[in-house]
Amino acid sequence: MLRDITLGQYYPADSILHRLDPRVKFVGTLVYVISLFLFHNWGYLLGTVFLAVMIKLSKVPFKFITKGLKSIFVLLAITMVFNILFTPGEVLVRIWKITITREGVAMACRMSVRLIFLMIGSSLMTLTTTPNQLTDALESLLGPLKKIHVPVHEISMMMSIALRFIPILLEETDKIMKAQMARGADFESGNIIQRVKNMVPLLCRCLFQPSAVQMIWRWRWKHAATMEEREEHR
Repeated sequence: MLRDITLGQYYPADSILHRLDPRVKFVGTLVYVISLFLFHNWGYLLGTVFLAVMIKLSKVPFKFITKGLKSIFVLLAITMVFNILFTPGEVLVRIWKITITREGVAMACRMSVRLIFLMIGSSLMTLTTTPNQLTDALESLLGPLKKIHVPVHEISMMMSIALRFIPILLEETDKIMKAQMARGADFESGNIIQRVKNMVPLLCRCLFQPSAVQMIWRWRWKHAATMEEREEHR
């Protein structure tokens, strides 16, 4: 499942979206995310058509984009269950104290579609834009806030570091998981709670192993120095 997370990864290709100004993509994605929670009924059709066109223009394989949905399966399932069970309205099914309403089912479907569209849209932006381009775009868009002493440079740098290390940390976690499974560790059996408990020491080892820590700090200072030099040349 870790290898299926596409958010934060960059997919190199020669497409219109890859060549588009990152500021336009950043603002467009923000508007798209906000609109997901505003439109109803016919808006879902427009959202589907918009996503289909963007995916076609990006030249990123559809399977590569949608495989990231596996990482939000648990969140999607929890959202659907909560909406179905706790939304009041016209009762469809009543089993003991469990009540399923028509409005709950409709809300669960709407929220599921919104989460899926949100994940695909956000992944599409990161897949067609390098972390450095996103950092420059954010710093340019937030430039006017410098007048009121907002640390725009530091905010942009933090976002760049976070985006850059999503795929790196996932790769390190996958390597450690394979090594642990070769020694007999089991990360697949058991219920969801047991799987989460099994993953905690794995993630801690990934984050705090000497090689990972040295790599993170080495890259962090190198990237900070690069951005400082860029700021001096402006």
